[in-house]
Amino acid sequence: MKKSIDEHADRFSEHAADYDESQDSPEYRACVDLVVGHAAPGADDVVLDIGTGTGAIALSVADDAGRVIGRDISEGMLERAREKADEQGLSVEFGEGRFREPGVPEGVAVDIVTSNFAMHHLSDAEKREAIDTLAALGPRRIVLGDVMFFGEPNPEDPFYSPEVDDPATVGVLADAFTDAGYGLTAVEMVSEQVGVLVAEPLD
Repeated sequence: MKKSIDEHADRFSEHAADYDESQDSPEYRACVDLVVGHAAPGADDVVLDIGTGTGAIALSVADDAGRVIGRDISEGMLERAREKADEQGLSVEFGEGRFREPGVPEGVAVDIVTSNFAMHHLSDAEKREAIDTLAALGPRRIVLGDVMFFGEPNPEDPFYSPEVDDPATVGVLADAFTDAGYGLTAVEMVSEQVGVLVAEPLD
C-alpha cells in the first residue's frame, strides 16, 4: 500500500462532497452497472459492499437485497452515503470497515460480496489477504470491479494515479481467488485498465 489506511481515509473524506462528480467517467459507470448486474441479489440475500464509498453499489442493490451492509474506511464518504440513502428512502447499514476487517455483525451470513474501485489501493500481497478474508465469509459470489491490467499498461495514458494506486493484473487477482477457493465465472473487460471479475466457490 503506497499510503497508510489513515492517509487514504483522510484523502477520501476531503473529497467526499464531490466524489460522485469526480468519478463520472464512462469506465466507472460501466463498472457500477456490471457489478450491480452480476451481484443480482435476491430478496433474502445479505450483500456486503466493501469500500462502499458514497454508496454507488450498495444503494443500487438495496431495493432487491434483503440486507445491505456498506463498509468503508472514510467517515466523510460514509456520511455522504448515509445522506444519499436518506434522500432515496433506502435502508443500508453504512459503517467503518476494511477489506481485511470488514466489520460484518456477528452471526450474519453474507451471501454476496461486492466492491468497486477500491481494492487497487492495496499492494498485491494485501489484495491476497483481502480476498482470503472475503472468501472466509463464505459468500456464494464475489463481484469485484476495479482498476486492473488486462495487458501492459500504457504509461502515457494511465487510468489510475501511480502515486497512490497499485493495480494488479487480472492474472494476479485470478490466482488470489483460486488460492482462496474461488474460481472466476465471468471476466468483463471495460478497458485495458478497468474490469469486473465474478468469483464463486470452487466446491
